[in-house]
Amino acid sequence: NIDAVILPGGFSYGDVLGAGGGWSKTILHNGVVKDQFQEFFANTSTFALGVCNGCQLMVELGLIYPEHPEKPVMEGNNSGKFESGFINVNIHENNSIMLKSLSGMRLGIWIAHGEGKFSFPYYSDSYHIAMKYSYDKYPGNPNGSDWGAAAIYSNNGRHLAMMPHLERAFLPWQWPHYPNSRSNDEVTPWVEAFVNAKNWVQKQSNK
Repeated sequence: NIDAVILPGGFSYGDVLGAGGGWSKTILHNGVVKDQFQEFFANTSTFALGVCNGCQLMVELGLIYPEHPEKPVMEGNNSGKFESGFINVNIHENNSIMLKSLSGMRLGIWIAHGEGKFSFPYYSDSYHIAMKYSYDKYPGNPNGSDWGAAAIYSNNGRHLAMMPHLERAFLPWQWPHYPNSRSNDEVTPWVEAFVNAKNWVQKQSNK
C-alpha cells in the first residue's frame, strides 16, 4: 500500500564504499528487501524520488534505466573536494511527474556532495535529463557531470534522481537571496514538485 519511496540524502553509511555503495549493498544482499524494491519499481502506480545519497543509490541499483546493460555511475567531483553551495539549475522540457510543470524555469538550489558527478556510458539521447546546471564550467557545474546533468528520470516519468536538494529550497528564507519582487511568497516554486507528486498519487488512487 505504499505509493512513494523517498530516498533522502544524509551520507548514509558514510559513503565508505563509494557513492551510495554501502546503502545499495544492504539492499542487494537482503533477499526480502531486494524483492520489495523490485516489486515497488515494477508497480505502475508508484513513484520514487532520490536526492543526493538517494540519487546515488538509485543510480547504483540501476533503478532509473533498468533496461540498459550498462548503468551510469556517480563519480567524485572533478575538483577533488566536497562541494557545498547555492547554485542555479535550468529545468528543461521533461515528462517527470514532479518536474514537468516547472519546465523552462531557472531556479536556485542547494548542493552538498563529494561524489555528485554523473558519468554516462551512452550518448545523451539515451537519457532523460530533466535538470542541468545553468553553467557547465566549474563552479557552476560543481562536480563536472556529463552535459551538466543535475537530475535524471525514468522513461515512464515516475522515478526521479537528482543531486541538488530541492527539499532545502522550498521556503523563501532557505535561499541566500530571494527576489524582492516576490516578497509575498510563502513558498518557492520548488514546492510545486511535491504538489505534482501528491496530485499524481491521488489520480492513481481514483483509477
